[in-house]
Amino acid sequence: MEYSTFRFSRRECLNLGVAGCASSLVAPTLAQSPAKLLSRPVAAVVTVYRRGSHADVLLTKLLKGWLHDGGAGPALKLAAIYVDQPDTSDYGLKLCQEHGVPRFASIEQAVTVGGRSIPVDGVLSIGEHGKYPLNEWGQQLYPRKRFFKEITDTFAKYGRVVPVFNDKHISTVWNDARWIYERAVQLKVPFMAGSSLPVSYRSHPLNVPLGCELEAAVGIGYSGLDIYGFHALEAYQSIVERRKNAEQGVKWVRCLEGKAVWEAVDAGWAADDVLQAVYETIPHNAARVRDDKRPILFQFEYLDGFRGAVLMLQSARLSGVGVRRRGQPMQATGFEERIEPAHPHFAYLLKAIETLVHSGRAPIPIERTLLTGGILDRALRSRFHAGKRLNTPELAISYAPVDYPHAPQPNLLDPPQTGTSSDR
Repeated sequence: MEYSTFRFSRRECLNLGVAGCASSLVAPTLAQSPAKLLSRPVAAVVTVYRRGSHADVLLTKLLKGWLHDGGAGPALKLAAIYVDQPDTSDYGLKLCQEHGVPRFASIEQAVTVGGRSIPVDGVLSIGEHGKYPLNEWGQQLYPRKRFFKEITDTFAKYGRVVPVFNDKHISTVWNDARWIYERAVQLKVPFMAGSSLPVSYRSHPLNVPLGCELEAAVGIGYSGLDIYGFHALEAYQSIVERRKNAEQGVKWVRCLEGKAVWEAVDAGWAADDVLQAVYETIPHNAARVRDDKRPILFQFEYLDGFRGAVLMLQSARLSGVGVRRRGQPMQATGFEERIEPAHPHFAYLLKAIETLVHSGRAPIPIERTLLTGGILDRALRSRFHAGKRLNTPELAISYAPVDYPHAPQPNLLDPPQTGTSSDR
């Protein structure tokens, strides 16, 4: 994914455990971190491990600390790794060698660390980036189902189940995502998936209490429909799931393009005032939102009647969400993706993974990711069929949202949580 050039403030650097951002100031060492005493071993299964890849911005924090500078890091230790495309992973392979992390030729060997048992307490499956084919819907076919099948086959073979984190979509293809989810339920795997956006920094406060009455919500995304459409939809879902009566799922999905987008907005599907507020909140390069040359609208209806509206705009430079609550002023925010230091929004995703491994419970409902991926999958198919409305009984996915914090909380140097609630 691309990254915006946001930087840390002094206060945020302090939250990372740094006395300041100047080079003369030194971060705490790993030995000074209270979490170090509680480190648990994890295995990683990744597509590629090159600089700037998702493997880098997550796993390098296990090897080199939150700031990639040898300082304090998560209470997790990388014990083994499998790399699906090692020919383009020299950067990561060298790092693993320097830090004594063995690389194995199979997923089973990585999960067992080359032995005949499962000595790790968690597995990070990072099926993002690398050279993989596209299908007719424009979805990149990362091997996430194969990764999860081989990980869980290893659990079954050696009689031990440990938590698994799956980066971004559960799978880009709905049938594969559903299979992975059902296998996780069947084997009672503590399972979490998703991207960094819901736990990332926000450009403006967005006060949406659990159980509130939402009148309207509009999301904006940018860039590629598959890779960044998921980010936009997941950021949106992390907000609208908080409405009264919680989440029950989605009734139908449609993808509109061009003139049809503004016709839907004018018909009241996406609240125009909320849309304008979001657009003015995030970076953009068009004078007006309606100047966007190739707008796309993911249009969907939830089972409770709430209207879903996420626009993908070529003129936008960040994902954002705006809401109107009953009796409250309109609010909008951007979901920031920062580069320095060390892609810090991924540190907060890794903090949630730390909680998953230490508690054995997912701090964020896996059903959110399943539903989000399902909406995107169906929207891309609708687009292929010229905007046909697709009924989605398979997306009647209900779950209870949780009040998990976003950056700059929780404090990354706090000990790992072990009492987090779970949907299972």
